Amino acid sequence: MAKHFRKNYRRPVRQEDLHRINDRIRVPEVRLVGENIEQGVYPIDKAKELAREQGLDLIEIVPNSKPPVCRVLDYSKFKYEQKKKQKELKAKQQKTVIKEIRFGPNTDDHDFQFKLKHAQNFLQEGSKVKAFVHFVGRQIVFKDRGYELIGRFLEEVEEFGKAEAPPKLEGKRLTIIIAPKAGKK
Repeated sequence: MAKHFRKNYRRPVRQEDLHRINDRIRVPEVRLVGENIEQGVYPIDKAKELAREQGLDLIEIVPNSKPPVCRVLDYSKFKYEQKKKQKELKAKQQKTVIKEIRFGPNTDDHDFQFKLKHAQNFLQEGSKVKAFVHFVGRQIVFKDRGYELIGRFLEEVEEFGKAEAPPKLEGKRLTIIIAPKAGKK
């Protein structure tokens, strides 16, 4: 009976550690830091011996300095702390949300007020607002109406946010982005 092998089988790739530890450190001297250790520059053999005596690992923290900085610490604990820091940084990052409001060059006053209230709510929530006037067909002839509409819109939302840049005509769209004011969150 013939064995069938999968054609494109790949072994799982093991993610290489970001830090060199113990015997992977290949420099003659290191600057040693850590708990229960006198800080200073040591030959690599002496540093490894100090780590072994405490039952811990020698971890290269700053490989680019002269001599490289190493720390005596349990490597699994070190990796756990690194992951925890990364997770905290990721949680603190603020994601910007952009809400869009679309107008036509002939937008009626009632529709304008309706969309204006939505824009004000978005800015109060802390989201950015991208307002644009979309010109269909030959409406591009009425660019001045679009600029007037955007100007009026900016005046109405002035207390909630401010424009990041002046209105810009891109193809058949006149666009402006409004960022919320800092104290309005």
